[in-house]
Amino acid sequence: MTTRLGIADTAVALCLLLSATFASIWSAAAETYPSRPVRLVVGFPPGSAPDVLARLMGQWLSERLGQPFIIENRTGMGGNIATEAVVRARADGYTLLQVGLSNAFGTSLYDKLNFNFIRDIAPVASIYRATGVMVVNPAFPATTVPEFIAYAKANPGKLNMASAGNGSATHMYGELFKMMAGVDMVHVPYRGAPFALAALFAGEAHVYLDSLSTSIEHIRAGKLRALAVTAATRVEALPDVPTVGEFVPGFEASGFLGVGVPTNTPVEVIEKLNKEINAGLADPKIKTQLANLGGTALALSPTDFGKLIAAETEKWAKVIKFAGIRPD
Repeated sequence: MTTRLGIADTAVALCLLLSATFASIWSAAAETYPSRPVRLVVGFPPGSAPDVLARLMGQWLSERLGQPFIIENRTGMGGNIATEAVVRARADGYTLLQVGLSNAFGTSLYDKLNFNFIRDIAPVASIYRATGVMVVNPAFPATTVPEFIAYAKANPGKLNMASAGNGSATHMYGELFKMMAGVDMVHVPYRGAPFALAALFAGEAHVYLDSLSTSIEHIRAGKLRALAVTAATRVEALPDVPTVGEFVPGFEASGFLGVGVPTNTPVEVIEKLNKEINAGLADPKIKTQLANLGGTALALSPTDFGKLIAAETEKWAKVIKFAGIRPD
């Protein structure tokens, strides 16, 4: 009996020693992190809003932490190819994922993914909250959201609702509006925002719930009429334009972008990245650049960012189910 207890005690002591050793190693690694270049994987092409934002924050982190933050674009499947690449990477803080609304969609939109986003990606920091805007051709008879709803209900199935593609954020925003306003419109997916806008200019499409950053110059030039913004509150860029929620209670649709890492990445590394990203979000120049992209800085803790991701995933799952949305 004495021998057995001795062996058990030795095993426990060894486990404690190993745990302490690994904790010491990770702590030391976090202090020197990063000691080599870091990859930030983006699921969208160069020049897109997510790519521009990634390069903006990557430059900030490079300057703050003394190592290059290299942007790697891996497009396809609504960002899922990029996500899988990061899920499979070492959990050491040297491969980061740009996390966004597409990840919240993907959980319900795709049946067979080789990962579980909520389980396999740990939230690091939010960066940006973006709004959409409901726009029509200036020749369209409705000038307000209530007038638009009344017109749509009087003409069920006769209005074309443009989107930048099946399963895109603009598609989801439109389906949420249809669901909550109780209107019947025909969804017409185009091959990106430029084609959707061209259809609206030509009168081929009647309404488009676009990202504000894409539409704002056309609105200012009088080429499009903004009926409402999709955020919970009015936005500084269009202070006189109401929110959809002022007429459709509870309506809110906003994009977000942030950073995630593979699960089991050391907490110390996550906290260090969160601290530096939040410092960037407090910088006036970065705030201005985010505003120029049609959004606002969003500084959250890893825990709160995780809660936002979970809430958005649940919210859009209901829309996807209601509308029967499937990826192209």
